[in-house]
Amino acid sequence: MQPYPVVPRIPEDQPFIVRPSVRKRVLVFGGFLLALMAILGCVLGLGAIGSDNGPALLALFLVISVVFAGLFGLQIWLLAGGGPVLAVGPAGLWIKTRPSRGQAIWLPWEAIGMISRRRWSLEKMLCVAPRDPRAEQKLGAFTAFDSMVTQAAFGTGFTATLNYADKSEQEILQAVAYFAAGRVPLT
Repeated sequence: MQPYPVVPRIPEDQPFIVRPSVRKRVLVFGGFLLALMAILGCVLGLGAIGSDNGPALLALFLVISVVFAGLFGLQIWLLAGGGPVLAVGPAGLWIKTRPSRGQAIWLPWEAIGMISRRRWSLEKMLCVAPRDPRAEQKLGAFTAFDSMVTQAAFGTGFTATLNYADKSEQEILQAVAYFAAGRVPLT
């Protein structure tokens, strides 16, 4: 039995809600994808000059472009779909249990051991470590698989983006500190 409520989506009735920002993700990762495709296009274009394989190289470039665009779209949909990533209030917080979909868990402030801010690659994360290790158990096989990377990188599967959110990092940290009211260490 899970000691804390788990729901398919964070409720919208909380005083402070953080949603993922599709626009920010598309701008950053879309820029990387465009740069990668431009480099690949130049390399394949140079290989096609004076070669009988020009049409084949163009077809290869188009296939690679479609595959990358599909993977990019899937990644954006997985990370930005599923509703809010964090909600805080006077009694505690809701946080997604899976980096890529909507399942969320309710943790009262007294059940949280520590909240920290960490960085992994380009992503800044708010990491919530529960006092009770049972909070991260029995959340489902897909959740266990999804959160393996965040568990390894941050020591907890409960993370929320700070820099790819609809609110600024400062706003999020101030709201968490305000509602936690000194009941949880913030590092």
